[in-house]
Parts: sequence; C-alpha cells; structure tokens
Amino acid sequence: MLLNDHLADTGETLFRWRSFVLTAFIPVIVFAIWMGEPIELRFGETANTIYELACIGLVFAGVALRAYTVGFVPANTSGRNRKTQVADSLNTTGIYSVVRNPLYLANALGYVGAALYSQWLSIAVVMVIVLVLYFERIIAAEERFLLRKFGRDYSAWAQRTPAFFPHWSNWTPPTLRFSWRTVLRREHSSWLGTLVLLYILETVSMLSEGDHLADHPWPTWLMLVAFALQVIILLVKRNTTLLNVEGR
Repeated sequence: MLLNDHLADTGETLFRWRSFVLTAFIPVIVFAIWMGEPIELRFGETANTIYELACIGLVFAGVALRAYTVGFVPANTSGRNRKTQVADSLNTTGIYSVVRNPLYLANALGYVGAALYSQWLSIAVVMVIVLVLYFERIIAAEERFLLRKFGRDYSAWAQRTPAFFPHWSNWTPPTLRFSWRTVLRREHSSWLGTLVLLYILETVSMLSEGDHLADHPWPTWLMLVAFALQVIILLVKRNTTLLNVEGR
C-alpha cells in the first residue's frame, strides 16, 4: 500500500472521532494547572493574568474562525458529519481561497490555546505533535474523497491554496453572504463546549490557589447564562424554522 493511501485509510477512521481529540488532554491539562502556575510564581500576578488572557484569546480566535467559515458555506459542506465524507460542492472562495482547511486550523488554535493555558510547555509541544499527526491523516482522507469527486477542479484549487497556513494574497471574496442564523444553528454546541472547558480550567486554577468559588462568582454566572442560551437555541432549532436558511 502506498504511504498516501495508508494515511488516508487511517484518516477515514480518525475522521469519525475528529471532534474528540482534546478530550484525552483535559485531565492532563487540569492536573498541570492544579500543580501550580509557574508564570505567576516567577513573574507575578499581572504577568500571569496577561498570559492567561492571551491563551483564552487564542481559543476564541479559533471559535471566531470557525464561525466566520461556517457563516459563508453552502449546505452539505464543512459539516459535522462523522460517518462519511459529504461535499455537494467545492468551497474555493472566501476563507477557502487562502487556506484549504480553515476549520482544522480553527480547532488547532483552540487546542493549542488550552494546552498553553496549563503553563507546561511539554503539554503544548505534545499537543502540537498529536495535532500534526492527527490532522495530516484526516486531511489526506478528505483530499482523496474530494479529488475523486471533483477531479481537476479540486486539483487546480489545491495547487494554488495552502493546506493549513493561510496565503492571504490569494483572497477571493465569498460568493455567499454571511449568515448568522447558519452559524447559530451549526456552532452553538462548539461554543458551549469551549465555555465549559474554560470554566473547568479557570475553576481549577482558582481552587489550586486556595480561592473560594463564592468569592469569584462570575465564571459560574457566565456558565448558567451559556446553558440557558443553549437551551433556547435547541428549542428554536427543534420547534421553529427561524434558523433555517435556504441553501445553507
């Protein structure tokens, strides 16, 4: 078997589990945070706060990139399907004109941001290595599928568009208008998952420093609001067509 075929075959299996890469790292990150924050110990509380905000900013940059990507794509592309590959059309404009895998780039920003939040460089390095190996195989599987379906059109686009690191000079305006309704319908669970993860990390950080949650109620209130919004969005999705957009 050729190496590319082997990578693609492995990627087909990993494709079904691509949303759960970070799960295995959560206990490790939590343990690292519980063991203390070396930046605060060496450089003080202000430096620690700036560092944590930068990590959180990296996570939300990934969230924003996902929202921007999903807001422009047509139906049956860039989806959350896990069992089989789905692509009714080839996205080549907007963010897809500068990078072929913007959603995986967005996920990588979030994963690395969470790993860096632990303040253990070794965890971040291992995370990057895992992501490279993981995404390389999934992307190989998706590229094989798209090449078989779209042939020369895919080859031409792939030849001029980087797989992972954006080439901004290639920018072509998106063909569709941005749809917030599509983003809400498709991304609300990702937003909740991100907030839950950050809540866990921040709570562990406070407890490791001997703080009481009652003295810092804002994370808990934020989570309650997030869960309430999640329930509202789910009810709207299941009982109305408010978030449905034709062709999205």
